[in-house]
Amino acid sequence: MTTIIYRARVLDVPTSPFTGGELRADEDVALTVTDGTITARGPLADARAQAPDAEVIDLRSGILLPGFVDTHVHYPQVRAIGGLGMPLLDWLDQCALPEEEHMADAAYAGQVAEEFLTGLKRAGTTSALVFGAHQASAMDLFFAAADRSQLRITAGLVVGDRLLKDALHTTPATAVAQAQHLIESWHGHGRLRYAVTPRFSLSATDELLDACAQTFASRDDLYFTSHINENPAEVATVAELFPQAAHYLDTYDRHGLLGARSILAHDVHPTAPELTRMAETGTTVSHCPSSNASLGSGLFPMRAHLDAGVHLALGSDVGGGTGFSLMKEGLLAYFAQQNRADGVPLAPEHLLHLATAAGAQALGLDQVGHLSVGMAFDGVLVRPQDGSTFEVVLRHADSSSDALAKVFSLGTPADVAGVWVSGEQVH
Repeated sequence: MTTIIYRARVLDVPTSPFTGGELRADEDVALTVTDGTITARGPLADARAQAPDAEVIDLRSGILLPGFVDTHVHYPQVRAIGGLGMPLLDWLDQCALPEEEHMADAAYAGQVAEEFLTGLKRAGTTSALVFGAHQASAMDLFFAAADRSQLRITAGLVVGDRLLKDALHTTPATAVAQAQHLIESWHGHGRLRYAVTPRFSLSATDELLDACAQTFASRDDLYFTSHINENPAEVATVAELFPQAAHYLDTYDRHGLLGARSILAHDVHPTAPELTRMAETGTTVSHCPSSNASLGSGLFPMRAHLDAGVHLALGSDVGGGTGFSLMKEGLLAYFAQQNRADGVPLAPEHLLHLATAAGAQALGLDQVGHLSVGMAFDGVLVRPQDGSTFEVVLRHADSSSDALAKVFSLGTPADVAGVWVSGEQVH
């Protein structure tokens, strides 16, 4: 049994501030971590008395936050970041899909997997729902790399059978067979889990969505993820392709793909019936503000989601976005609400909640999301570089909430000084 005491300035949000929760701020607290689990949180003197032989690691040079949880991030799109000046469907054709074809090359896919997982760690992300590759071979390589990374990764084979490049198309039978292989090989292995992943209804026929439903129903611990209502042209095309569906959400719902283990990305242009149905089924929406802004998709209607009771979390998207940092995503989520007439007035604690506990809830990761006794020690130490503007303003913050505002306003992956997963330092 290994016990370590971490002395730190700790900020977390155990209860959602959207429902009355508040920022918990301890300026100087000791977290006792035994075999990766937080066993005590309180004064250093008490921690020393309870564990006199434990090593004490002083992290007070920075701010310790819970590890970030990214609920929508594309593995094959790391090298496609920065394709500016295009709406969604043009960007897919010109930037994302050509890059995703390269994943058929094992050496290429393996390199990208390492770049991707390193990017997550450097950004302070300890758990992620990963939108995978279209090639089963690339997903085998990715899961193997994810297992070595020690991160908490939920991911799956991406499938489509129309309106993509021919090399990325599959068949329903192949989709089921390849998913089964990946599930048997990787689901539940270490910190890995499987997510059924049709790219979106625009590229999936009813037959392929039936195949996805077959896989999703094959176990009660799989996850489902896809895209929805990201761009008006996409929404209009889906309506043409599924004339029998009541709306975009219905293309998934009619196949039994919604529920508490379902996460849909973007949802910039929802209808009221869709929001009602998402809330009824417990489906989560992953808000990806940098991608929405970069591709001109629109300003996310957060108030409509909250009023309907839809659970929200954050996603970096990566390819269509601007990097892995959920600190940046939190800031851009704030900006989006500031620029909507019906925007939600977000405080720093809302941003931290969306980047941590909200994502953990969406992914059923009950052991992470805040730094309470009984939780796994998944943490990120944010420490500005000496002499940087971030260091100056953080030093002059007048409260814990103000300090957290500085973190989201100025923090970058370069300011991530340490990352732990279940007590193991992974960066």
